[in-house]
Amino acid sequence: MKNKITINCHSSIRVESDKIIYFDPYKIEKEMNDADIIFITHDHYDHFDIDSIKKVIKDDTTLVIPGKLSCELLNNYNCIKVVPNETYNILNYEVKTIPSYNINKPFHPKENGWVGYIVTVNNEKIFVAGDTDITEENKSVTCDIALVPVGGTYTMTFKEAAELVNIIKPKTAIPIHYGLMGNKDAGDKFKKLLDKDIECILLISS
Repeated sequence: MKNKITINCHSSIRVESDKIIYFDPYKIEKEMNDADIIFITHDHYDHFDIDSIKKVIKDDTTLVIPGKLSCELLNNYNCIKVVPNETYNILNYEVKTIPSYNINKPFHPKENGWVGYIVTVNNEKIFVAGDTDITEENKSVTCDIALVPVGGTYTMTFKEAAELVNIIKPKTAIPIHYGLMGNKDAGDKFKKLLDKDIECILLISS
């Protein structure tokens, strides 16, 4: 599955399998209208971008959102509201929600109920962490591919993200949430700190 993952920018992720899956579409320029599922981690502008959602959504798209998030657009589509620490079956994909929050910053409080996702696609578990620090919950994640924020300021730094990835030991790690926010070389610095048995793929241009 790692070769089926692309990043538009920042934390805007597209996964192509038997269905087309987006996470936090942002700064989408072309009218794609191909999304089968759109996962939203939280409602900050760089993760819940209505203009970009409109460019990838189609009539039968399923939107998956944290339970407290609301928007008039969502009333017109199949919308599934999720809460942390639960497992769902969404279009025959197993989806687990992982709490996504800050430990030592005020930007993503735990009480907001924002989430990361583990989605099983073609028998591989893809973990999209959302905007988070290292937490007890995400240290317990089991996955094959981990997409983790490395930019610092609002999320983990590249050092903290590498520490988390070395704990959970996916086969492949993909750094996100840098370039637009955070140093453009954060991905390269993250890669150098990973254990040698963990593949790192850089999909954001430095």
